[in-house]
Amino acid sequence: EENMTVTEDFSKVENTYQMQAEVCIIFSDFGKMQNVCNLLIEKLGTSVTISPPHFYHTPEAIETLRRQVCVAAVGNTRQKAQEVCRMFGHSLGRPLLIKEEETKEWGGHIDNYLPRCPDSLTLQERIQSATAYASSRVFAVFEIKGKENRRSKL
Repeated sequence: EENMTVTEDFSKVENTYQMQAEVCIIFSDFGKMQNVCNLLIEKLGTSVTISPPHFYHTPEAIETLRRQVCVAAVGNTRQKAQEVCRMFGHSLGRPLLIKEEETKEWGGHIDNYLPRCPDSLTLQERIQSATAYASSRVFAVFEIKGKENRRSKL
């Protein structure tokens, strides 16, 4: 309920009372949004109008994306270093230095930014324009352990 606001308007039209309600909900799950919209249309039929969704990213979501991308970059760096070590018969040791050198972000809407003509976009175009991307370049130095002496037991 903290992510929902309801505005109601009661009016008298001739001998009947009419109520109009506007419900605004912030969803963090696209699938749940679709299910709620489908349920409302199924139960209320033509008496309900569903506006196209507005997509945006909270600053917290962007920060989480940055962290995930950096962690993935470090993992990829470690994996590549392990493969190189194996190629030469060595093993990879602990990291000696890990430094994030560059981060880039592009795409997506942050906070309440809207494109110039949001109503003219299809749902797929809205999703595509609201998708956020990030990249991270890291520098890592790992300890390299020498070739292991392999003795066969007799």
